[in-house]
Amino acid sequence: MAITTKTLKVRIKDKHARVLQEWSRAVNFTWNYINELSSRSIREKGKFLSAYDLQKYTDGAGKELGLHSHTIQCVGKEYVTRRKQFKRARLNWRKSSGAKRSLGWVPVNTGMATLKNGQIYHNGQHFGVWDSFGLAHYRFRSASFNEDSRGRWYFNVAVEVPDLVGPVGPGASASVGIDLGLKTCATASNGHKIEGRFYRALEPRLGIAQRAGKKKRVKAIHAKIGNQRKDMLHKFSTQLVRQNAAIFVGDVASSKLVKTKMAKSTLDAGWSSLKTMLEYKSHQAGIVFEVVNESYTTQTCSCCGCKPASSPKGRAGLGIREWVCSACGTVHDRDVNAARNILALGHERLAGGIPALTAQAAASR
Repeated sequence: MAITTKTLKVRIKDKHARVLQEWSRAVNFTWNYINELSSRSIREKGKFLSAYDLQKYTDGAGKELGLHSHTIQCVGKEYVTRRKQFKRARLNWRKSSGAKRSLGWVPVNTGMATLKNGQIYHNGQHFGVWDSFGLAHYRFRSASFNEDSRGRWYFNVAVEVPDLVGPVGPGASASVGIDLGLKTCATASNGHKIEGRFYRALEPRLGIAQRAGKKKRVKAIHAKIGNQRKDMLHKFSTQLVRQNAAIFVGDVASSKLVKTKMAKSTLDAGWSSLKTMLEYKSHQAGIVFEVVNESYTTQTCSCCGCKPASSPKGRAGLGIREWVCSACGTVHDRDVNAARNILALGHERLAGGIPALTAQAAASR
């Protein structure tokens, strides 16, 4: 049986915040010490210290700082990983106070956190949690304690779950294409749409709170926006995985659009989160998930396969939501038409179904 690793997130009760804050300050101190040590080694000796090298300099620090020794090791490993990722000799400092304070983070190595009597046990401390997953049914791997912007703490733990054999749900033989957009976050080829724009909906209330200087209220509104978006994307992705055996998504990237005037709508849509959810849920359910080239899918008629003059083109055509194919007379919803073309691309039926789209997609590559 195939095994998938997923991360479970449960909230820790607020009475434990003081202990976790002390630990996070000790983690910040360790990170900054390693940061300075590593940068000096590179500057003076030209040597990049590995996680094993850093461990020699931090042995015994756990007792002095009140941290588990494995937590100190995890900090060193994480530092080396991020140094390689960003290709920098020195990373940013972790701040424990001030307006730009780093959010709390306490890494936990595999097996160093356990569940005892319904509570999380680590480093001699018991932490009460709101267990919504039934943690007793899982074996903990690596984990971490994390703080959000409102000062609430969460326990994130990686666990192994068995993959489902085949797709689930009554419509598991179907397949669907998904077109990602701005006004409409995602449109499926079956006509199902989700409209996010949670930030835009709460933007007036957010502006009032910001002008009034109510920092706690601002953080609460931002958290509500994020929670609403996440809830919508989870429900939409779960429904698609349960009802289909294959899911195809266009390869639109938010990294380019965030540099334009459409940045706010792009970030509000949450394309990357939706793709990630669809990918891991499809993998766990044993169904097909692919990202396909969506070039010319909006301009091409999904019925006759031609690219008529009446189809929306470029930025000037962004406001056209419905259009009529001048070749076959079919009335198209802009996003549904694009989603159907993405579905055809995913099935690799372009040679016989949409020949014009095949040549255009090949040319764009």
